[in-house]
Amino acid sequence: MELKEFVILFAEQFEDTPTEQFTPETRFRELTEWDSLTALSIIAMVDEEFEKQITGADIRSVATIEELYTKINSK
Repeated sequence: MELKEFVILFAEQFEDTPTEQFTPETRFRELTEWDSLTALSIIAMVDEEFEKQITGADIRSVATIEELYTKINSK
């Protein structure tokens, strides 16, 4: 999966944040809508789309969508 596709899937986990706010450089934990339920949605999406498991610690260890994408691909 390309980074661009990952950003789109990532953005789909947010209900109220406009899609155009999401780029590889987005610091997603700084978004108003970010919360623990969104984190769980991201974890589930990664499991479904990548067939890889990530944890809350993995998410907390990165700042941007691109860094999370890189972490997922390194597993």
